[in-house]
Amino acid sequence: MSLLNRVALVTGGASGIGRYISLELAKEGATVIVNYNTSKDKAQTLISDIESLGGKADAYQTNVAVFDEAKQLIDNIIERYGKLDIVVNNAGITDDQLILRMREDQFDRVIDTNLKGVWNICKHAAKPLLKSEAGRIINISSVSGILGNAGQSNYSAAKAGVIGLTKALAREFAARHVTVNAIAPGFIETDMTKKLPEEAVKAWADQIPLKRFGSPSDVAHAVTFLASEQASYITGHTLMVDGGLVM
Repeated sequence: MSLLNRVALVTGGASGIGRYISLELAKEGATVIVNYNTSKDKAQTLISDIESLGGKADAYQTNVAVFDEAKQLIDNIIERYGKLDIVVNNAGITDDQLILRMREDQFDRVIDTNLKGVWNICKHAAKPLLKSEAGRIINISSVSGILGNAGQSNYSAAKAGVIGLTKALAREFAARHVTVNAIAPGFIETDMTKKLPEEAVKAWADQIPLKRFGSPSDVAHAVTFLASEQASYITGHTLMVDGGLVM
C-alpha cells in the first residue's frame, strides 16, 4: 500500500490514535503533516520518531475549530509542499455530561472541534485535493455517532454529523476521483478510555463480540488502507473498527 510521494495531513496527529495514524502513513512513504493544538512536545517527539525511521514529517500548530486558522494551515502546506493528497480529520475532544447538567459552552466546544473543525479543513483542502491524482479524505467518527451514548449528546451529535458530512462530500468529489470515507472506532485503548472505571471497561468489553478493546494500530491500519490505491473504489463508506460492537 505504498504512499510514496503523497503529502498527508493528520489533524490531532500528535497523540493518541492520531500518533499511530501519522506513524503508519509515514511508514508507507507519505510525507506527514502533523497538526496539533496543545501537544507541542508530543508533536516534536513524533517528528523525531518518524525521521528516525527514515520518514518525512513536519508539525503545525492549529486550532481546526477556527475557520481562518484552518485556512492558514492548508495555505502553509501548499506553500511548502506544493500539494496535498491525503487529509485525515482526527482532531477531537470530549466534554461529557448528562443533558440536564450540560452547559451550552460544553456542547458548542465539542461541536466546534469535532464537526465544524472537520468541515473547516475539508473546505480549505478541497481545491488542492481536487487537483491531486489520488485525493483522499478520511474522517474519524465514532460508534457513538451511530449508537448514541448517554452523557455524550454533544459528542454523539458531532460524530453523527461527521458521517453525514462524509457522505455529502463523497458525492461532491466523486467526479474528480477524490474518495471520502469515515472510520468509526469503537472502544480503543487510549488515554481517553483509560479514564473509564474498571467496572465500565468490563461492562463494555462484555458487549463486544471480540471481548476486548481495540488498539490504536487497528484504526491506523484502516486509515492507511483507505488512503491507498487499493481503496480507490470505496467512497461514502463508514468503516467500523469496533470488534463487532455495532452489528
